[in-house]
Parts: sequence; C-alpha cells; structure tokens
Amino acid sequence: MTTGYSAEQLTAAVHDAVRAPSLHNTQPWRFRLRDGGIEVRVDPQRRLPATDPSGWGARIACGAALFNLRLSLAVAGTPATVRLRPYPADPDVVARLVPDVPRRPTPAEQSLYAAIDRRFSNRAPFWPDPVPADARWRLGEAARAEQCWLELLIGTTAVNALGEIARSAHRVLERDPAYVTERSTWIRSEPSPDGVPTAAGGPQSEPQDLLPQRGYGGRNRPPGRDFEPEPLVAVLGSAGNTATDQVVAGQALQRVLLTATDAGLAASMISQPIEVPGAREALRLSLGRFGTPQMVMRIGYGQPGVATPRRSVDEVIDLPVATPSTAGR
Repeated sequence: MTTGYSAEQLTAAVHDAVRAPSLHNTQPWRFRLRDGGIEVRVDPQRRLPATDPSGWGARIACGAALFNLRLSLAVAGTPATVRLRPYPADPDVVARLVPDVPRRPTPAEQSLYAAIDRRFSNRAPFWPDPVPADARWRLGEAARAEQCWLELLIGTTAVNALGEIARSAHRVLERDPAYVTERSTWIRSEPSPDGVPTAAGGPQSEPQDLLPQRGYGGRNRPPGRDFEPEPLVAVLGSAGNTATDQVVAGQALQRVLLTATDAGLAASMISQPIEVPGAREALRLSLGRFGTPQMVMRIGYGQPGVATPRRSVDEVIDLPVATPSTAGR
C-alpha cells in the first residue's frame, strides 16, 4: 500500500514542473513534501508588485507547474489526487498532491508529457499557414478537460477587436514607470537561471503590429518580417475569478500549450489585456462569455521557439515539513 511520495519522486516530478511558463520567467513556485504529499506553493519572494499586484500571474504560473507535476507523476505510474488551496490559513499553498491508485499512463498523458521539454513561448512572427480544424478542436477539448473554456477568434473583425483591446491595455501598462522598471529587471543579456533572455524576447514592436509585444530587448526585425495579418487568437477563461479559479486556469493553460506543441504548433501569450482590469472586462463583454478571461494566446506555425532558462530543482524544493507527531524523532 502506497503511503506517500518519496523525496526521489518529488525531485523527478519537479524537474518537469519547472518547465511551466511564468510572467517574465520569474518562476514563482516552490515545492515540498509534507506527510507524504507534495505541496505546490507561491514563492512570495518572486512576486511582481507592479505587474501582478493581485497575485493572479503567480497563481496561473503555479497552476501550470502543477499540471506538469501531475503529468510527470502519472507517466511514472504514480498518479496523484489533487486538492487545491488546502489550507485556508496558508493561502500561498496552491495545491497538495497525494498518491492515487497506481496505474499505467494513458497514451494522451504520454503524448502531453513528451511535449513538456519542447514547449517554448514563440514571440517571433508565424508562418501564414492556417491552423486546421482538427487542431483547433483539440485545443478546445484541452481547456474543457480542465474545467475551462477556450474561445478561438477567427476572422478579421474578431481579431481586430481583440487587438484594439490588447493595444490599449499595453499603452496603459507602458505609462506606468514602476511596471517598466520591474520588467527591465527581468531582461537578461547574460546567462541567468531566470528572466527572459533577449534572444527569446522576440522582435521589437512596430506601429503596424496588430498585437502588442512586451519589450524584452529583442532585435529590430528585417523589412518584410511583419507578424501574420490574421493570427489564430485564443482566449482562455474560467468559470470565476477566485484564487482557486486562477490555479485551475493555470492548469488549463498548460494543457492547451502542451496540446498545441504536440500538434506541431507554436504559441505565445499576451497577458496585457488580462493585467488591466478595464481591458479584461471589455474583453469579457466582447466575447459574450460567462466567466472570466484568464489568458490570451497567439497560435500558429513557425520556427521553433527559444528556450528560457530554469533554476535548478534544488533551488525550488523546500525541506520536508515535520508534523507534531514526528517532530523531534
């Protein structure tokens, strides 16, 4: 009978969990064993007070890491039962995983797991090739499997409307000196275990761009290398906007991104219209959907993305917590 996860199982699963995306690649997560269960928690030292004052982005990132953790354990034959936000007195703990009945992984789990190391945010222009209907269906099913919805914006009118909302939000953020300064502290021109390398930052924005790009110090693009005029834009949403809903949305986000990678697609995230409350509400109203938008994505075909660095597993694992019955033994 399985009584709990071991330190070795934790280490192996965290190796995969940390490949999740996060705002500015801050990697705002920590992991630990407690009474045989694995806890995923927000790292308070890696919050972004100017960019993410509510903690939404950190919870989305930890939810994405949680999905990778679930996949890793399942593929190892030790799937988990997950309880979200298990301790009301400790809201930084976003999830606790305990062993479920051992079983073989499903083919779908194996395919998604194989995509973890191949998933990169691709901020470069995509090719004009359209995303086929079967791939679009798979993306929607991925969101639904995690109790979220995915609205695909297809056609000039819908994409232009989203573009206007996103550009307006981008202008609001860029007028905030604290936001601009905070972002600059996470741009990396030299090797670093976190932050966004300039090589992965994508080209600099230009006035004709439909969708805004964050300024990560990328190069100016050559003439004729504009972004695709009609990208496939996806809006991921959840039923509500509580802290738990945001962790759920993070898991759905990662499942959608891994599904896209498995289908040979590239993706980048556009979170500016989520970060500005007025823009988020305008987006919700434009979609006419029940619930709350949690992320905007640009999806298509393109050259492979550039990997961003990750901290070592040892840096994100805390020592096991001793319960009163075992403390001092």
